[in-house]
Amino acid sequence: MRILALTNLYPNPLQPHRAAFNRHRFRFLAETNELRLVAPVSWREEWALRGRGAKIPRGRRTTCDGIPVEHPRYWYTPGVLRSQYGRFFQASVAGAFARAVHELAPDVVLATWAYPDGWAAVRLARRHGLPVVVLVHGSDVRRMDEFPARARGTREALRSADGVIAVSADLAARVVALGAEPDRVATILDGVDRSLFHPGDRDAARRGVGFDDGRRHLLFIGNLLPVKGVDVLLQACQALAAQRDDWCLHLVGDGAERARLEAQAQSLGLSGRVRFHGSRAHAELPAWLRAADLFVLPSRSEGIPNVLLEASACGTPYVASDVGGIPEIASLGAGILVPPEQPAALAEAIGRGLDAPPPAPATGPRDRREAVAEIARFLRHSADRARVSRLLSPSAAG
Repeated sequence: MRILALTNLYPNPLQPHRAAFNRHRFRFLAETNELRLVAPVSWREEWALRGRGAKIPRGRRTTCDGIPVEHPRYWYTPGVLRSQYGRFFQASVAGAFARAVHELAPDVVLATWAYPDGWAAVRLARRHGLPVVVLVHGSDVRRMDEFPARARGTREALRSADGVIAVSADLAARVVALGAEPDRVATILDGVDRSLFHPGDRDAARRGVGFDDGRRHLLFIGNLLPVKGVDVLLQACQALAAQRDDWCLHLVGDGAERARLEAQAQSLGLSGRVRFHGSRAHAELPAWLRAADLFVLPSRSEGIPNVLLEASACGTPYVASDVGGIPEIASLGAGILVPPEQPAALAEAIGRGLDAPPPAPATGPRDRREAVAEIARFLRHSADRARVSRLLSPSAAG
């Protein structure tokens, strides 16, 4: 099958660690299908990251994991005219999309993220007579009401697509409630790359990442954005520090909130206990997970966070917010779930997880290739059904 993917969630020369979960999903998809990507880069991010050495090459074409990628510049008006973001996105990627259609002759279009990516993909695919499937991740649907224009565009994308893939049953139910036809929605739980994420020698891992053997080590991995709730984690750590002093917190990741969170840690008296390590390559994360005593994910909203699947595959116990699809994967790992945005409850659960971590289950997450094979089957099914529908529609109209 020939697949054209449209997504802003993909690495580029300026952001090589961006959306590793999507990178590896596409890498596995390309093992058995012909794949091409259009992965736009926000003009604001491109401006902010200028002068850091790497740059997007002339022609804006690259290759990642053997997959041809074009990185058009996404132009939009920051903070205003949000109702037009879908149109801005569509106009920004239209040329690259048309080139990819001409060169690949795809069987189906796959867009990941509902708005503006999915909204634009539906319109561009229709222009070229192609079926389109939208994959939703979590916050693109769960938090869409923050801006009315995003809500409207999300509903339009989900109702118009030939198929919708949701990464959790919770998300699939929300998609149907927003108007997507139930028989066009599939719940496909992701997996992990088991060649990377598996139990290992904790002492060797700690030496590798430079952990101090005299302390217990808490770990967070993710984007430093408000939705991830790291501010709540820091408040919980302040409460934990009043009870015990045998721990430190490691934050792996970067994002717009980093400076504010560093200031918050200092104001809470946690500078000696909280360490910001910045982004790390996906291949380095198994060592961090094996080295940690406890992984913590205090998110305000989630679909199915891949990092919890990866922690589970490494045998690392975790504390996480009871939000979105997280309860659906709790049985795959040694997890403790707590209500979101409650620092005291989070601090208590962290202490409990350090002192008496729950036992790991006999089986963990499935291999990601199984999930990707399921995605490919749904893409083919959706494309075949769309073509049959379009062949029959003139007769039905007559």
